[in-house]
Amino acid sequence: MRSDIIKKGLERAPHRALLYATGLRKKDLDKPFIGIASGFSDLIPGHIGMRRLERAIEAGINCGGGQPFIFGIPGVCDGIAMGHTGMKYSLATRELIADAVESVAMAHAIDGLILLTDCDKITPGMLMAAARLDIPAIVVTAGPMHSGMYKMQRRSLVRDTFEALAKRKVGKISAEELEQLELSTCPGAGSCQGLYTANTMACVTEAMGMSMPGCATALANFAKKERIAKDSGERIVELVKKGVSARKILTKNAIRNGVMMDMALGGSTNTMLHIPAIAHEAEADISLDEMDRISKKTPHITNIRPGGEYFMEDLEYAGGVCGCLSRLCYKLKSNPTVSGKNIKQLAKSARVYNDDVIRPVKRAYHKTGGIAVLKGNLAPDGCVVKQSAVSKGMMTFIGKARCFDSEESAMKNIMQGAIKKGDCLVIRYEGPKGGPGMREMLSPTAAIAGMGLSNSVALITDGRFSGGTRGPCIGHISPEAATGGPIAVIRDGDYIQIDIPRRKIELKITKSQLDARIKKWKSKKAKITTGYLARYAKMVQSASTGAVFKD
Repeated sequence: MRSDIIKKGLERAPHRALLYATGLRKKDLDKPFIGIASGFSDLIPGHIGMRRLERAIEAGINCGGGQPFIFGIPGVCDGIAMGHTGMKYSLATRELIADAVESVAMAHAIDGLILLTDCDKITPGMLMAAARLDIPAIVVTAGPMHSGMYKMQRRSLVRDTFEALAKRKVGKISAEELEQLELSTCPGAGSCQGLYTANTMACVTEAMGMSMPGCATALANFAKKERIAKDSGERIVELVKKGVSARKILTKNAIRNGVMMDMALGGSTNTMLHIPAIAHEAEADISLDEMDRISKKTPHITNIRPGGEYFMEDLEYAGGVCGCLSRLCYKLKSNPTVSGKNIKQLAKSARVYNDDVIRPVKRAYHKTGGIAVLKGNLAPDGCVVKQSAVSKGMMTFIGKARCFDSEESAMKNIMQGAIKKGDCLVIRYEGPKGGPGMREMLSPTAAIAGMGLSNSVALITDGRFSGGTRGPCIGHISPEAATGGPIAVIRDGDYIQIDIPRRKIELKITKSQLDARIKKWKSKKAKITTGYLARYAKMVQSASTGAVFKD
């Protein structure tokens, strides 16, 4: 075992003394050492229920004959970090999380890992660490939050708070109603109720074979989740004994299956950063172009918020990820999973209990997947849009540019009513380097939707969008403004053409005009020059690479 390096031999007497100090017995040294990388936090609703899951995982590891060790991993709640400087840290924590898991696992010679996670950047960060370490690992996601309830209607975070604040601004709802929505929308623990980034990544993780069957949609604080956690703890000991390391699961086929699940669900555009980053660590690289090719061939078979009206609890009761896999079985790539079963076996044995929540391929909501990659003179290296959340009338659009060099300035103009029908908002210098940290633009997009402009206004940015975004919102414009990408030289009044079916995005000026503007462009002073974000800006690469680090 890997852990023998800290517990066997004469020269390890001091190490054993320290291990005994943790309460270990002599016979415990013969067991596999299993690390439980726990994202527990009182700050993150998706993670507040993890103490019970830690205990369940420990019990499973003990049942399997392993020795559990819990250690903490940092995390950020994107919803709480949204709309201010805190959001600059969200994506940046992904690399911190991967480094933290790697550091503890290597320093303590851990034999295997349970990665207890739930929210947006924490799950991909832990998966990146698993792929990098290439030791046995299983991901346990803590589960979706149940829907809220107000006036006998089910409620979700984005639709009923972020979008509701704009409704309050224009007088569509009262202050009292907004307060009641605040109190009732999020009833307890769990990741937000729709196909936002956290739940999308949980589903992708299960489809890639890195979680036990049923884990992604099993609801937070429900007994089923605890049973899965206990099974995961028991199973990781078996994987250690059999030598089944992470990269034996996270193959090229697994990555493709994960992309296919994302497209079939109509998940968050953030996966277009996270899946390439995980693939990079697993040495199974995948490009934006390949992801787009998969999208073109994958039917969109669910219609969950924000784009639709169903909730994650509906997906759970309809058959979960395995139910979705059963619809896609003919397209899946054969691949092992942490359960010991092949992904195709799981798909063939699954059942669907509601043919509208998880539609048959012949009745798919859309013939192609939920996300599209666009290219053109405005985004030579690509950009992404959640096309499943765009109305039919806005799949093509020509609008007049309104340029803002920060999210705050754009949000101020939106809330003042300065954005009109036919405008194309441009929010730039919010990319991985320029932000730094590539903030999500949920506040502006939710405000636009709340004001009833999502079918007449487009938004493009070198930043990101939350999984909660709907409407013609184009993110990850690459190259970004801070590196002199074309988005940096758009001027107010320029026309921008978006054609999602043809995968095109164009700034309607001549090539010579564009070249002349780029030649005159001068870089801006860095927004942050000290601390982690300053170091992050020096290392991070383009969004088109997954915003990975390179020296």
